[in-house]
Amino acid sequence: MNPKVKSLRRKNIRFRIRRKIGEGTAQKPRMSIFRSNADIYVQLIDDVHGQTLASASSRDKDIKAQKGPKAATSKLVGTAIARKATELGIKEVTFDRGGYLYHGRVKSVADGAREGGLKF
Repeated sequence: MNPKVKSLRRKNIRFRIRRKIGEGTAQKPRMSIFRSNADIYVQLIDDVHGQTLASASSRDKDIKAQKGPKAATSKLVGTAIARKATELGIKEVTFDRGGYLYHGRVKSVADGAREGGLKF
């Protein structure tokens, strides 16, 4: 693999992070983030059973209706995933930033999830 290709470099970073944080379980799922240019998506994943327990994104109707900068929308996504997690009885997650820097929209999602009551 050519490490200079951006997509391959990010894939290697993702695998390195995933190796460090381990697998998500039903009691402590992995909170995975995907960030596109326009939107942000968050999933709670149980890696043992290969299931997505909950998801939230900036494309959800209630979040999309609120206009504002992308960082503010990302914070709303974080609070939405925290609300869905508490409905499922999940209080603690492992944070998988997906190869992105912990900065900007990724940090906003984390802050919103912490304000919503998730611990990681």
